[in-house]
Amino acid sequence: MTTQSVTDLPTLPDAGTYRVDPQRSSVTYACRHMFGLGRVRADFTISSGLLNVSSTLAGSSASATIDAASFNSANQRRDRDVKGRGLLDVAAFPTIAFSSTGIHEDGGAILAGIVAMHGVEAAVEVTVLSWESPAPGQIRVTARANHLDRYLFGITGARGFVGRYFDLAFQVVAVRTGR
Repeated sequence: MTTQSVTDLPTLPDAGTYRVDPQRSSVTYACRHMFGLGRVRADFTISSGLLNVSSTLAGSSASATIDAASFNSANQRRDRDVKGRGLLDVAAFPTIAFSSTGIHEDGGAILAGIVAMHGVEAAVEVTVLSWESPAPGQIRVTARANHLDRYLFGITGARGFVGRYFDLAFQVVAVRTGR
């Protein structure tokens, strides 16, 4: 297994298309709540995604779809409230989608993209922390998106009780789909 820190901008994995393995991938949500006094951590499930690796970093791209109803903080009441109409409204907006628009270097790899959530699209930047090849034909990527503003997406319910800003941590495993 070869682990490479993106801050050193290592050699890219073999060029090709890699399909995200939902069983081995996850998104962790973290924010403050109760007027900033407590922390909430929860997980989402990635339902699908693709990593297109080019021979250059700039030519590579990524996309992913998250199942909004998979929000799980291990607190049934909180989970029900977050999935309800006042916040995520998963009945009306069942997915959260990301599509990259470019990659640039800034002391590491920064993946610029658009998130479509709650009927709104907004630009975000995802910092790629590392990638590794745990086995031939596989990629494992660790990345973060920090200080995202839920108000940007029109999610304004429960002010004070639910933090305005949140962070997402990604652990993604993708398998090459062919040559």
